[in-house]
Amino acid sequence: MNIVVTGATGFLGTSLCRALEAQGHKVTRLGSKNCDLRDAGSLDVLDGNDYDQIYHLAAWTQAGDFCLYHPGEQWVINQQINTNVLAWWQAKQPTAKLICMGTSCAYAPDADLVEENYLKGEPIDSLFTYAMTKRMLYVGLLALQKQFGLKSLCLVPSTLYGPGYHTEVRQMHFVFDLIRKILRGKMYGEPVVLWGDGHQKRELVFLEDFTRIAIELAGKADNDLINIGAGAEFSIREFAASICRAVDYDFDLIQFDTSRYVGARSKCLVTNKLKTYIPDLELTSLDVGLATTIDWFLSEKDKLLPAPSDQAAR
Repeated sequence: MNIVVTGATGFLGTSLCRALEAQGHKVTRLGSKNCDLRDAGSLDVLDGNDYDQIYHLAAWTQAGDFCLYHPGEQWVINQQINTNVLAWWQAKQPTAKLICMGTSCAYAPDADLVEENYLKGEPIDSLFTYAMTKRMLYVGLLALQKQFGLKSLCLVPSTLYGPGYHTEVRQMHFVFDLIRKILRGKMYGEPVVLWGDGHQKRELVFLEDFTRIAIELAGKADNDLINIGAGAEFSIREFAASICRAVDYDFDLIQFDTSRYVGARSKCLVTNKLKTYIPDLELTSLDVGLATTIDWFLSEKDKLLPAPSDQAAR
């Protein structure tokens, strides 16, 4: 197939493109350096090509407390990106199937995280704007399907983890931050201070699992919204304890800063619909996934775990 991927240079995009190419597909990779999706004409460079699938992964956001400080920019920029991609799809590639990423933070915190609730209630206040841009993206898919008969699929992931997380990001998703802090505590004796009381819970999906599942669903499901998660969540303390065991660090040395931002207290996706599409679903165990990610951290020690003197010089 002939496939275009937006956000192709991101954590997920890099993995997805690699997997699609390994299957023999022709992949056009679009990233911020070769295509500014805020510009309505940015996709004109693809004129003359017919695509079978469009994976729309691009979004303007970061982990941590980024969303607290950029709500207005997030609304404008993500609406520009999503509107331009959907308008190009409808006008220039109506026979292509568009597969996009939703977000688990679009669910209201007091609701079951089941697909029927994706557009119901209010998302958590600290992530409200970003969550609503993702809801609007899904509404766009529904509208274009209703009026023009376009085919699409919206996938809602849990937090993704695994080797290859981008080293230049200013803030890391929680599991990468845990690994980095604990390894630095082990290697350099630095204090390990985690945000919150550690009782907030999270769900993880290994990157390679998500990539494999996304490609399989793209061939099976039309005009649907599907959660992709592990179906189980653990507290930050439990994740930290697992990492401590893997690297031989004393968990009792960890400090918890209850004054810091923690986001939602719990976030675990209901995956019953996913299992109807893939009944024999198998996922990488948390122990294996964490060990693989820790090994990658250590292999990228110079970038991810510079000595304090090197870090200060940067």
